[in-house]
Amino acid sequence: MRRRALLTSLPMLAWPGARALPARTLQFPRDHGAHPDLRTEWWYITGAADSGGRAFGFQLTFFRSRVDAAQDMASKFAARQLIFAHAAVTDVQGRRLWHDQRIAREGFGVAVAEPGDTRVHLRDWYLQRRSDGGYEAKLAAGEFTIDLRFSPTQPLLLQGAQGLSRKGPEPEQASYYYSVPQLGAAGTIRLQGRAFDVRGKAWLDHEWSEALMHPDAVGWDWIGMNLDDGSALSAFQLRRKDGSPLWDGGSFRAANGYTYIASRGENRFSAQRRWSSPLSGATYPVEWIVQTPADFYTVRAVVDAQELDSRQSTGAVYWEGLSDLLDSNGRRVGRGYLEMTGYSQRLKL
Repeated sequence: MRRRALLTSLPMLAWPGARALPARTLQFPRDHGAHPDLRTEWWYITGAADSGGRAFGFQLTFFRSRVDAAQDMASKFAARQLIFAHAAVTDVQGRRLWHDQRIAREGFGVAVAEPGDTRVHLRDWYLQRRSDGGYEAKLAAGEFTIDLRFSPTQPLLLQGAQGLSRKGPEPEQASYYYSVPQLGAAGTIRLQGRAFDVRGKAWLDHEWSEALMHPDAVGWDWIGMNLDDGSALSAFQLRRKDGSPLWDGGSFRAANGYTYIASRGENRFSAQRRWSSPLSGATYPVEWIVQTPADFYTVRAVVDAQELDSRQSTGAVYWEGLSDLLDSNGRRVGRGYLEMTGYSQRLKL
């Protein structure tokens, strides 16, 4: 859920008249591409990489948002679709998060999210899927650049019921959703003019929806973790204003390919240590115990200060950062990303 992104004030709330998404068989490569008939969509890659013992986390997200009020406008300048992009790098040794954001209406060669396959760009930022099934991305910001290639090592993972993922108690709250965990990542991360050749592992989410959040939901917590043994773990919960869980879900795929899709109530998040942002004033749980059907895990932020302020694009302030995964015996067994939204303020349109 990124959602990955996801994670924003894009139009994902349920509204009167929203329709439930029908169950369907996802078709590839078509469903790697954009779905402009639905309101909200994102492509989201997070990962961990190293360069000569120096550790980095990275995040890149492209969002597409359909603007309903502009759909019937005749003008070619009408903003029928908006494209947003977020990029971030966590410098573990430097204890610092670098991030940037962009927004533009689709068209005129400035911003494009193409149907048919993953090809999305916003000015000179881009993410695209190659003919060999891998991905490449480049996002050059003011003080950092992400220039990476991603190679699948495992099949894609359909989340929910064969790609239809429930996000609330009503059928209208759902998305089409697949992940590609255990992506090999290689390329260059540049910080303030210094280039680092990096290699690591990444996680890709692609999700599209007509209405995602129940009116009682204020935000969510999500993890996507690549385990060192080749397994992949995802878990999420949507929260009410009082912090209680409204809905939850997730998946676990073992290294041998065995896959378990969690039912509601099987993933439970228990906040442990918290960190308060000096910028937004929001307080985030930067350490969790997450009960899943696979194990009781501890999720622990590698760096506490990984809050992103995206008010210049999607309007939200959220926490998203590189985190370690520890099993019930306290052993570090993986690394990935933790995402938390709705702590600074409720996600709004």
